[in-house]
Amino acid sequence: MAAEPVRLQGRTERAAADVVIVGGGQSGLTAAYAASRARLRPVVLEAAAEPVGSWPHYYDSLRLFSPARFSALPGRPFPGNADRYPTRDEVVAYLRGYAATLDADIRCEQRVDTVERDEDGRLIARTAAGLEVQAAMVIAATGGFRRPHRPALAGVERFTGAVLHSSRYRAPEPFAGRRVVVVGAGNSAVQIAADLASLARVSLATRAPLRWQPQRPLGRDLHWWLIRSGLDSASIGRWLDRGTSVVDDGRYRAALRSGNPDRRPMFTGLDGDDIRWSDGTREHVDAVILATGYRPGLDYLAVTGALDGDDRPLHRRGISTTVPGLGYVGLPHQRSIASATLRGAGPDAEHVIAQLRAAAPFVRKPRRRTFLARVPARQVALQGACCR
Repeated sequence: MAAEPVRLQGRTERAAADVVIVGGGQSGLTAAYAASRARLRPVVLEAAAEPVGSWPHYYDSLRLFSPARFSALPGRPFPGNADRYPTRDEVVAYLRGYAATLDADIRCEQRVDTVERDEDGRLIARTAAGLEVQAAMVIAATGGFRRPHRPALAGVERFTGAVLHSSRYRAPEPFAGRRVVVVGAGNSAVQIAADLASLARVSLATRAPLRWQPQRPLGRDLHWWLIRSGLDSASIGRWLDRGTSVVDDGRYRAALRSGNPDRRPMFTGLDGDDIRWSDGTREHVDAVILATGYRPGLDYLAVTGALDGDDRPLHRRGISTTVPGLGYVGLPHQRSIASATLRGAGPDAEHVIAQLRAAAPFVRKPRRRTFLARVPARQVALQGACCR
């Protein structure tokens, strides 16, 4: 059942729901699934044209480092061979299909500008397209990959080459025959460097030597061991995560041993079309790619008091400690090392929905399951709705 819209004069439209979910990627979709199972009316507000998260914007050669059997969202297995490592496009197709099966009102092209509290104590999400949705609960499910992180680089303002974040990298062809430096020590940095090396001369610049993690220790996928041991979902898991490491089946270490890409200590600066290495040498470079990760983009919560001075969410296990009725799904280490992954989104969403529902003063008593009758989205959604 969708929220009931009310059209006002001008462009503003209003609707009411039990819970507003900001973001329609893996975190938002699993939150909608958990909300429906709890007999709540969720409205999902997604900025993009379809609810598939950031996945379409990642590089073409990306493959998951977890097999399909450990990469599914609740209620829908990942199709195909359970032991394969899905591609980027397979994940996009999976999320698209998952969204289509949900009993939720999903509104696309609805970028949330602000979340505020009204005079009655309810929360209101306002979008750039002129939609206002009132609810007892809001879940910020835009995750930890909304804002590309670009570290300060000495001399970057004088550099005449290209500097781009890995979020803008797609394929090696535009860099054919060029000298490229990739900054970063994680999975994406190494995978992009190896991808580029087929057509370009590549160095991987890191502040410390790479740390390797075998993909299949003792013949079993790493994630099998994490789940079987309980470390994957343990609240102490974040303390066991010793920092960035590269999951490898052998191909990436072999690529580094070949000399292209090679690994070098982080450079000290950029100047003109040169890079200055830590040993004092200079070299012409055509492009620098920053595989330096992301940060949560939660600016739409700024007026609520939900964030600290560095714009980080104040929460405990996904429940806001400063804003009643506000929760999060998809933050790194929100409850465990799996929290920001496909496999971790479901348990976190279920936990957050249960905690918010128990504390929400305006949520009606559970309704009978008959409310789950399907209605075509085009009959119930406002302009900008994309799917059911």
